[in-house]
Amino acid sequence: MPGPLPDRVLVPAAVLVLLVAQADGLSILFTQRTSHLAHHAGQISFPGGRMEAGDADPVAAALRETEEEIGIRPDEVDVLGRLDDYVTVTGFQVTPIVGLIHPPLTLVPDPFEVAEVFEVPLAFILDQGNHQTHSRVTASGERRFYYAMPFQDRYIWGATAGMLVNLYEVLTERCAY
Repeated sequence: MPGPLPDRVLVPAAVLVLLVAQADGLSILFTQRTSHLAHHAGQISFPGGRMEAGDADPVAAALRETEEEIGIRPDEVDVLGRLDDYVTVTGFQVTPIVGLIHPPLTLVPDPFEVAEVFEVPLAFILDQGNHQTHSRVTASGERRFYYAMPFQDRYIWGATAGMLVNLYEVLTERCAY
């Protein structure tokens, strides 16, 4: 939903949209970031972060970051594809990588970056009635629009919700054929 940022060098980043094949259906794994981080503190996100020089591509970056943040090894994830790049208002160009994992999961959250790891049923994300659009006025007086998907006592919004809307669009478009 956010537009391009003129005259700004974007920082390449990648996240892993991880589908978990639970016995009762697919779910999506999320992290809640710790409150002291410099970017997106306290927000709900996918595991991931900025690309580093040693990353061959966004897939490698997303898998590396996932292992660093929550302990899931790259060989545990079946990479399924990628979603559209998402440009954040904070200057990141994020490539969402979609992967699949089968339980049991051995999670080892990094306490510096991750306050909590949790799952949301994919069925919730695929229900368009759960997709909300909100706006707020920035300090400069500009109105910014963003997606939100409140789930139970959690507020999934911004870039994460925008990527979920893209996942919804990809899955419902493919299922329509």
